[in-house]
Amino acid sequence: MRIARFSKGDGVAFGAVEDGGEVVARINGHPFGGVEFTGERFPVAEVRMLAPMLPSKVVCIGKNYADHAREMGGEPPEEPTLFLKPSTSVIGPGEPIAYPEKLSSRVDFEGELAVVIGRLCRDVPVERAHDVIFGYTCANDVTARDLQKKDGQWTRAKGFDTFCPLGPWIETSVDPSDLAITTALNGDLRQSARTSLLLHDVPALVAYVTSVMTLLPGDVILTGTPAGVGPMAVGDEVSVGIEGIGTLTNRVISRD
Repeated sequence: MRIARFSKGDGVAFGAVEDGGEVVARINGHPFGGVEFTGERFPVAEVRMLAPMLPSKVVCIGKNYADHAREMGGEPPEEPTLFLKPSTSVIGPGEPIAYPEKLSSRVDFEGELAVVIGRLCRDVPVERAHDVIFGYTCANDVTARDLQKKDGQWTRAKGFDTFCPLGPWIETSVDPSDLAITTALNGDLRQSARTSLLLHDVPALVAYVTSVMTLLPGDVILTGTPAGVGPMAVGDEVSVGIEGIGTLTNRVISRD
């Protein structure tokens, strides 16, 4: 099932995307703990698709593809490298990425598979990781690369408003173990890999993250980006596509 969050008029609701992506069927309340339909159905063209979830936190994994670790000038770490993006960095499909030109001269795209957590959990064993996962979506871990190098840590570089596009919806039934993932800039392919190349797979990441912190329903884990990251400019359009899920597209505008 594809679960979307959308607005129509003054209201915001969850819905299931049906009929080949043409229609969204409204859900009563929240999709966690079972889906109950209201009977209302809207053409997708008549609603505004939003970020499919508003997480309390976005937990990110750095250098989780060997080729990306090496393109950044290092070897893959033995354990997952964790960092956080604030909830205020989250935007949805079609919303603009705001380039902070007064503070940064190098802002990169990083296409990633995102894991959406479906229940409160802590200390989840690897073999039970899928029990706490609600589904998967596309993500762009937007990064001010020059600030990342300057600061020596990643909070400012990855924490700007709009630096975490998510969407277009959550796919609840896909197997994440071997999916094609691509990123295109203005239609030109820049990243191409498969999730089977993750150094630490999805169950391992869920177990590792929950050994550190409690995850709440709606929290998101970004699983890492493959090689091919690169800069974006104002006016560019970036699209992250994941097999079996969909495509997340955002345009870059000036924040200043």
